[in-house]
Amino acid sequence: MIEQILTRKNMLMAMYNVQRNHGSAGVDHMPVAKLSELMSIDKDVLTGKVRSGKYLPQAILGVEIPKGNGKPDY
Repeated sequence: MIEQILTRKNMLMAMYNVQRNHGSAGVDHMPVAKLSELMSIDKDVLTGKVRSGKYLPQAILGVEIPKGNGKPDY
């Protein structure tokens, strides 16, 4: 499964989807515009760390969206 995720085609598609959807910076505060630069420089390093189990993802940036029933939805 991880090999399918780490294919060049899949990673580029994910990057384009984030850019197309006007994604915002995460906890690392890296602008979405920098994704293509990062992918061209560090893609092999990043995928190597994921494959070897040495990649530790950062926490996600969650946004609470209040709902009409008084319960938060994440």
